Amino acid sequence: MREEIIRRLMPAMIERGLDAVVCLSPENFAYLAGFVVPSQSLMRWRHAAVVVAVDGSCRFLAVDMEESTVKNSVDGEPVRVWGEFTDNPMQVLAGLLKEMGLGSATIGTEMDYLPACDYETLTRAVPGARFVPAEGHLARLRQIKSADEIELMRRLSRIADESISNALDGVGVGSTEMDIAAGLTRNIYSLGAHDYKLMIVATGPRSVFPNVGPTMRRLERQDICRVEIFSVINGYHAGVCRTAYVESPPARSEEIWQNLVECKYKVLDMIKPGASSKEIYEAFIGHLGKLGLPPIQFIGHGIGLHLHEEPYLGMYSDVPLEAGMVLGIEPLVYDTGHGFGMQNKDIVLVTETGSELLSDISDTDALLKVG
Repeated sequence: MREEIIRRLMPAMIERGLDAVVCLSPENFAYLAGFVVPSQSLMRWRHAAVVVAVDGSCRFLAVDMEESTVKNSVDGEPVRVWGEFTDNPMQVLAGLLKEMGLGSATIGTEMDYLPACDYETLTRAVPGARFVPAEGHLARLRQIKSADEIELMRRLSRIADESISNALDGVGVGSTEMDIAAGLTRNIYSLGAHDYKLMIVATGPRSVFPNVGPTMRRLERQDICRVEIFSVINGYHAGVCRTAYVESPPARSEEIWQNLVECKYKVLDMIKPGASSKEIYEAFIGHLGKLGLPPIQFIGHGIGLHLHEEPYLGMYSDVPLEAGMVLGIEPLVYDTGHGFGMQNKDIVLVTETGSELLSDISDTDALLKVG
């Protein structure tokens, strides 16, 4: 168990009148437990859960297929196992709650994750308990990273950054997007990531598309290449995006890139505790507009166990930043009007006095070069 996280959760439970919290999503399971159940996110019905009582005591629920994995990772904490083909996991969870003395308790759980049929089974099996939403409270706790989480995000950021840089160094005219992808995956694992998510390889005219994977398209001279990947360790993500040209830059690309670089530094200079998320976004949009480039709805967002988390630095909300937040900031324009898109995504820590760039391997003050 992650004792520091449990200690932070307990007063939040008391404040909200909760006797316990049941975490069933892969993200919040990993947040509390400190490890990932491999098949939990692949098969939604393979429920795993962490139950934390207000006194800090914990119990685990695991499917029989993952029993050995979970028991090997929980440092002796009790694990209740349910049979995938013989048991209903919610009925087994109900028995666990009653065993913990929570049969008449107020229990927080993730209403945005638990399927309606499972919720109905659970509430019928524990009729004396009251289940209330806890996903917002957990999301708020996750916004402020612990020292261990920050160090992990720094490591993940550098893995993603270096993986992209090395992959681009290994290709040239005639190479395919699949060649870039092969380099990315090899680098991600060789640098120590457990997994990756959302690989984007978009070159030439495909660079205007937001979230596309690699194809057999071959690189041509003056192509713009947008490459992004999220490295993953213990369920945590860090996504970095880099933009490069092949051999020589196309017309207007360096001018547009310079604007995006200036946007990046303007945002970094404004990030500090107490800063308004909306004011940062508005400053970004104001600078981006100097070239008449089309705006996007946000310039940054929290990141950690989800690809996108609160807070958003965008047009629809305004929250003060706090020390310990980790943000993905991404000055970008998908369609410049010149046949290419550009993006410069970094991972940034809000420190006590300002900001720290965690994805600090590549020098992005100028466009990267391929070939």
